[in-house]
Order: sequence, then C-alpha cells, then structure tokens
Amino acid sequence: MQSMLRQAQKMQEDMAAAQAELEEKEYTAAAGGGMVTATVDGKHLIRSLVLNPEAVDPEDTEMLADMITAAVNEAVRKAQADSEETMGKLTGGMNLPF
Repeated sequence: MQSMLRQAQKMQEDMAAAQAELEEKEYTAAAGGGMVTATVDGKHLIRSLVLNPEAVDPEDTEMLADMITAAVNEAVRKAQADSEETMGKLTGGMNLPF
C-alpha cells in the first residue's frame, strides 16, 4: 500500500511539472496561406498575431476575421493535443482530470 501511495505522489508531482512546462510552451499556426499567423501559449492565451499587410482588405474584413479565427483555433488545437499527449504518457492512458 505504501508503495502505491509513493507511486501516486510521484505521478502527481510529474503531472504538475509537466503542466508547468506545457504552460510555458508556445504553439504557432498559420491560415490563409501564411497571411495570418497566431501564437498561443500552453494556457491558450494569444502571445502574438501577425498579419501580412496583403491580408488587410478594407472591402473584405470578414475574410481577415475568418483567417484570424482559423489561425488562433489551430494554434489552440495544437496546444490541447500536446497537453493530452504529454499527460497521457504520464498517466498511462488513464482518464484523469487535470
């Protein structure tokens, strides 16, 4: 029983360390053939948004908004996938809340 408790504590410590590391990472994605590039961190906060000047068409701001949304969503998806993969390795596939 003592061994199991130590293993659980070690797993908890490893998960906390991995979560802290994931929060510091950055994930970048582009949309519109590179016209818009978004970078988010592991907390899913936008760190940067780069717009190619050619993407800014005053007559079509809707397309620009769509490209921004697509780039941000893809960067967030990358962050989520990395988190799931990293935590899955630590938990051996057990579905634990973190």
